[in-house]
Amino acid sequence: MILLAFNWSSFGANLGQFILSFSILIVVHEFGHYITAKWFGCRVEKFYLFFNPWFSLWKKKIGETEYGIGWVPLGGYVKIAGMIDESMDKEAMKQPPKPWEFRSKPAWQRLIIMLAGVILNVLLAFIIFGMMLFKWGEEKLPMQNVKYGFAFDSLSKSAGLKDGDKIHSVNGKNVHYVSDFTKEIFFNEKVAIGLNREGKDTIVTLPSGFLSSLTKAQSKQLLAPRFPVVVDADNDVKYVSGKLQKGDTLIGVNSSYFRYFDQYIEAKKNLKNQEITLHELRGVDTVDVKVKTDENTPTKVLPVMPDEILGVEKIQYGFWESFPAGVRFTVEKLREYIDGIKLLFTSKEHKVNDNLGSLISIGKTFGGVWDWQRFWMMTGLFSVILAFMNVLPIPALDGGHALFTLIEMVTGRKPSDKFMEYAQMIGMILLLGLMAYALGLDIFRLFR
Repeated sequence: MILLAFNWSSFGANLGQFILSFSILIVVHEFGHYITAKWFGCRVEKFYLFFNPWFSLWKKKIGETEYGIGWVPLGGYVKIAGMIDESMDKEAMKQPPKPWEFRSKPAWQRLIIMLAGVILNVLLAFIIFGMMLFKWGEEKLPMQNVKYGFAFDSLSKSAGLKDGDKIHSVNGKNVHYVSDFTKEIFFNEKVAIGLNREGKDTIVTLPSGFLSSLTKAQSKQLLAPRFPVVVDADNDVKYVSGKLQKGDTLIGVNSSYFRYFDQYIEAKKNLKNQEITLHELRGVDTVDVKVKTDENTPTKVLPVMPDEILGVEKIQYGFWESFPAGVRFTVEKLREYIDGIKLLFTSKEHKVNDNLGSLISIGKTFGGVWDWQRFWMMTGLFSVILAFMNVLPIPALDGGHALFTLIEMVTGRKPSDKFMEYAQMIGMILLLGLMAYALGLDIFRLFR
């Protein structure tokens, strides 16, 4: 029964997008190491997408390099001759250095090889965000345009917010766009929301523990702009009597009346496989239309989207304009990510256990449907995160190797191969332990 109830369609969409997204990121990252190693005359023995313990799904040797696809989708690697890496090829390191080996190259070349993957991930984010802005532009909904107020989820309501509230500030700072509201909440320890409720200005202070509860609940949408249900089109509606027309405004279902879309969704819950009566306004007249619902309770009425009703600000970018805009967007997302990391160590509301996640959490961020705009947004974000995480000075990561190389360049003393072996081993144990811990947290969340 559990397998039947499981949303396999959503799982398949998330899995497919996760594999495609991370394949792009891994190949680009490893290509950075590969191409710079080749430029400096290093021999690259392997180039793998995903890890391949015991066997590979596919492999082919071209020249001196074996290209392949592993079966463990936790990363990828290039094996550069003469380098202490995840392969832990100790026997090769016992031999005298060869001219084509990584360890024979000057420190500045080794530093470039180590940082090339991170650099390409950042460049990839620039390109992805730039091309997204070129194709889709940038849309923002001004707070002042939300004239019907907001609909809130149960967590927000428990904190004192009410459907219909019109938000204008956080901690005394005016919030200009709806998209900025969640950021202002997330990056502040104490939050006082300035709003207008039924024509009167008031302040709602979020209770202690709200942000922690928000993270635990993994809430997807704290609030949504309210808007009337104006009919845009009907998508194979099963009419019993009457017919909807474009421009009609739905105001009720089965004598349960409402004004806004969130109330409409609530009113037609649990009305599957039956005839229901839709009450609507057509001009100044009230019209009743009977329709037949199916197993999933949709009326198959397509409403005019809130962006059209409320009015969004849209910025279109030309091809050349999109590149500096992509750089700006990347820097903004990197800053937000770093600020979020800082909160894990400075805020009582943001706890590591609630924010840390494995492949399961990452996969869920794609939303359960195949949406190319969301796909590229998440891929760009993960490219920024991958670059940041890899540059951290942790053994086994690019940042750890780069740190040892910088120390060598400053002191003139190169760490011994034995030291690098132990550092690599310790780093791998730490990373594998962290990954196992994150996976355990995700499994716990699934059962919770």
